[in-house]
Amino acid sequence: MDRRKFVAALGLGSAATLAGCGPQEDCVPGVAEGEQTYRWRMVTSWPKNYPGVGTGPERFAELVEKMSGGQMRIRVYGAGELVPAFETFDAVSQGNAEMGHGASYYWRGKHPATPFFTAVPFGLNAQEMNAWISRGGGQELWDSLYEGFNLKPFRAGCTGTQMAGWYNKEINTLADLRGLRIRIPGLGGEVMRRVGANPVQLPGAEVYTAMQTGAIDAAEWVGPYNDITFGFQRIARYYYYPGWQEPGPLLELLINLDKWRALPPRLQTIIETAALAVNQEVYDEYTERNAAALEELIKQHRVQLRRLPDDVIVALKQASDAVLAELVAGNAEAEAVHASYRAFEKRAVPYHAIAEEAYYQVRTLTLAE
Repeated sequence: MDRRKFVAALGLGSAATLAGCGPQEDCVPGVAEGEQTYRWRMVTSWPKNYPGVGTGPERFAELVEKMSGGQMRIRVYGAGELVPAFETFDAVSQGNAEMGHGASYYWRGKHPATPFFTAVPFGLNAQEMNAWISRGGGQELWDSLYEGFNLKPFRAGCTGTQMAGWYNKEINTLADLRGLRIRIPGLGGEVMRRVGANPVQLPGAEVYTAMQTGAIDAAEWVGPYNDITFGFQRIARYYYYPGWQEPGPLLELLINLDKWRALPPRLQTIIETAALAVNQEVYDEYTERNAAALEELIKQHRVQLRRLPDDVIVALKQASDAVLAELVAGNAEAEAVHASYRAFEKRAVPYHAIAEEAYYQVRTLTLAE
């Protein structure tokens, strides 16, 4: 299908418009004369063009421009270029930027329910998170919650289950976590505090230096794909799993609600479609790249892969249950989000126990033979 037919099929303009601009015309190709164009800024919580989490917003901007025929163009800024990493939420809410990209658990101080839309410890995995948002009522709750902050949210990236992090010493018992200074965001950090560790919240770009200088003893970032990019294998010896703290984290696209409501319905549809496409693309990217990076970490860099001891996992789960119960207590919106999340989990987990989980166990047995 040629470009005219393709864009016409999307309803992007008349045949005359699709013919584009002449050499002397000062206009945007694909945009009808007199039609409003949009030049938006997106601030993010990630280093500029950082693999996966940082390149996802760039891909989103590219898709929106192409699908809109140039009517909307989005310039993406890395953390610190316009606003610091953890001020993305406020910048978009206040209209200082039209869009943002980050992770909802960074905004826990704004509302206790925000972490549920990225990840909670021992909670839904990536497949389940996506299903809860799209089919289990999660998006409606998310919209309602963020409306109070003048924001419209979409999922726009997924890393899959993360790793438990990098440590400079082995974790053999729960006592080994006591006093440990670890970079870990969200509710995972509060859970670590409950078992005696000292959690620290740092933007990604600062984690390597903090660990290299001894300001922290351990760091949880994402997984092999991103971790090897930061070079953690050069400064830490032990790499722990499972990623109890972030079993299926989603990344979020934030849009200033006033700006969103002022958009033509066609552009709203393009934005939503691009966000969903990038959500899947980023998940696919992590699935493939994590596998390759883990192999490199073990075979080339001799990283020692370790599983957290069972008693440590049990203690973390108990602390997690207490943290979540206290988090939502007394807040009607947070309690409603928690109830919806748990109701979906109660339906999904039993099926996955005899489907995905059972298959993984069988596959592991056959691969070992």
